[in-house]
Amino acid sequence: MNPRLKQYKHIIWDWNGTLLDDVWLCVDILNDMLTRRKMKMTTLTQYQADFDFPVISYYLKIGFDFEKESFDDIAREYIAAYESQRFRCSLRAGTVDIIKLLKAEGVLQSVLSASQRLSLVEALELFKLTDFFENIAGLDDYYAHSKMDIGKNLMKNLSASRKEVLLIGDTTHDYEVARELGADCLLTPAGHQSKERLIACGAKVCDNLNEFFQVK
Repeated sequence: MNPRLKQYKHIIWDWNGTLLDDVWLCVDILNDMLTRRKMKMTTLTQYQADFDFPVISYYLKIGFDFEKESFDDIAREYIAAYESQRFRCSLRAGTVDIIKLLKAEGVLQSVLSASQRLSLVEALELFKLTDFFENIAGLDDYYAHSKMDIGKNLMKNLSASRKEVLLIGDTTHDYEVARELGADCLLTPAGHQSKERLIACGAKVCDNLNEFFQVK
């Protein structure tokens, strides 16, 4: 394993876009919603350039009119479509090997996600990953406001000090959360935001996690 990782006793993984390769599904669902409203569709590249937290800001940016329909209605429509199709998604290539390597090295791991917690638990069970994680931290609702508060609660459960924690994600929000928690951060592109945006926020960015973790 990469010698640089010896300083970390706990890895916090983001789920959507980091461990789970679901960005393509999110774009498909969004385009279906846009098409039914006769709005301009998006592309994967454009989505990665525009997507942000809180999600309501992104919806406004791409043209949803909350005077015509509420954010709650739009969010429920999106989540219903995502929940019915999320099992079409697979884990990002190589991530299981990394998770197993970390466990073998004695590094503890948790998941921190803007997903609804019950759905997150179900997904981890489906992929047979539950036993690898000490904590599974998700939101209590479907509106994906922020991971900040649940991240703070998660940190209270960790035996490691802040400097011994590495958060791995795929968005600038993950970087913001890590900074607020006092943890180190590593971002990987090909998720929900472009590499250019990740670099611009000042975070460490890694194109290939397998190489970073020296998985053979």
